[in-house]
Amino acid sequence: MSAGVTAGERFRSWAEIRDNAARAAGGLAALGVGEDSAVALMLRNDFATFEVNMAASQVGAYAVPINWHFTPEEANYILRDSGASVLVAHTDLLAQISGGVPEGVTVFAVPTPDEIAAAYGVAADRRQVPAGAEPWDAFVAGSSPRTEPPRAARGSMIYTSGTTGRPKGVRRQPSTPEQQAAAAQEAALFWGLKPDPEIVVLMNGPMYHSAPSAYGNASSRLGLHMVLQPRFEAEDMLRLIARHGVTHMHIVPTMFVRLLRLPDDVKARYDVSSLRFVSHGAAPCAPAVKRQMIEWWGPVINEYYGATETGVVVWHGSEDALRKPGTVGRAVPGATVRVVDDQGRDVAMGEVGEIYVRGPHLADFTYNNDDAKRREVALGQLVTVGDIGYVDADGFLFLCDRKRDMIISGGVNIYPAEIEGVLIQMPGVRDCAVFGIPDEEFGEQICAYVEPVAGAGLNATSVRAYLAEHLARYKVPRVVEFIAALPREDSGKIFKRKLRAPYWEKAGRSI
Repeated sequence: MSAGVTAGERFRSWAEIRDNAARAAGGLAALGVGEDSAVALMLRNDFATFEVNMAASQVGAYAVPINWHFTPEEANYILRDSGASVLVAHTDLLAQISGGVPEGVTVFAVPTPDEIAAAYGVAADRRQVPAGAEPWDAFVAGSSPRTEPPRAARGSMIYTSGTTGRPKGVRRQPSTPEQQAAAAQEAALFWGLKPDPEIVVLMNGPMYHSAPSAYGNASSRLGLHMVLQPRFEAEDMLRLIARHGVTHMHIVPTMFVRLLRLPDDVKARYDVSSLRFVSHGAAPCAPAVKRQMIEWWGPVINEYYGATETGVVVWHGSEDALRKPGTVGRAVPGATVRVVDDQGRDVAMGEVGEIYVRGPHLADFTYNNDDAKRREVALGQLVTVGDIGYVDADGFLFLCDRKRDMIISGGVNIYPAEIEGVLIQMPGVRDCAVFGIPDEEFGEQICAYVEPVAGAGLNATSVRAYLAEHLARYKVPRVVEFIAALPREDSGKIFKRKLRAPYWEKAGRSI
């Protein structure tokens, strides 16, 4: 079989995908999509996911992945803020955001395939192309291939949840040929991805997230054989590894936890000896979990630290993980890592401070339509995502806490300000505070404290139901507590630390 993408019982070669991408690029150009335009995609991992990314790159447009958990309100914001003139989406997701697509946006529909429909329980009537949308495959087939040289690549504009309550699009400058060559070298070093017909990549994370997007697109550029898991399930992952001889994959610590919880006889049922390079990041991984995975899979586990804004800046392999439990690694070649105090001065070795970094070889970025936010996170040429930690005598970075209120649950970044901004509008809510508390499986879960108006008659069920009307379900707190008066600092600001601390003290950790 030639190299390509396997999805369930379907297969499409990279030659076919690239041909479709060239046709799609020609069609998009005919629609007026060009340099610095935005093409949105609300797709689960599928053939079209790669075709849209490639086509947007060829015409110099930004590919804008939209989280497919989003409500119409949330999707509408991304489409408007990015200025996307085109949206490509699976049919069931179009039904989900019905009414959320701004006027003037051209919509292309991708029929939800069998394996995805089965994994998510998609009803037959939600798999049909809706009125007002054109089938993606028909658009591709009816377009003439673009033959002009590719424009300077913009890549993806990933929207990260913002501390002010709205996601921010990370809009990067076009990459130079030198930066693209350096990125390929980094993919080989940090992810093990390089031209090799023996490599088989398993994609199990949604490509609307920054890391899976970068990982999947790097694999596609190299033409590596790829297997798509429609939805992560621990035993199914083992089955796919054994069936396809998977060698490489990207994973998050929550997946490690679920894999380790499988019964021993289930683990023993599948041969995972083909694995050569497993990368993980996006959230802290408990040292005990890392050690158990290395004992099971061998020294193939590699961890990185970085962000959408910075790319990979710190990395380490299995040997260092065992030697330095809890570390996220050392600065990679070309990267800069500084730990500073509140005045921006470097702290002493081993002293805790805020982490500022600059990734190697990446083009500079700003936040789309919000240069002020970009300046807020800068320290000279470095940026911070709010993490606090220290560097030891050997140069290894350890994370201790997060300066900002960001919650990382199952590798997904969640910002309380966005949830608070919705919850405060609920009738009967006087004030509220949202923060992360420990969760054994996901690392963190969302907790909301509500100060109700006297006699409002609120309960946890009504609060969750209200939030679910306005936010993706993964942003809805599992824990809702009510309090007569929220603790406040002298300034009047809610003293979240007093609410948060008891949960973490009980768990014996702070992150």
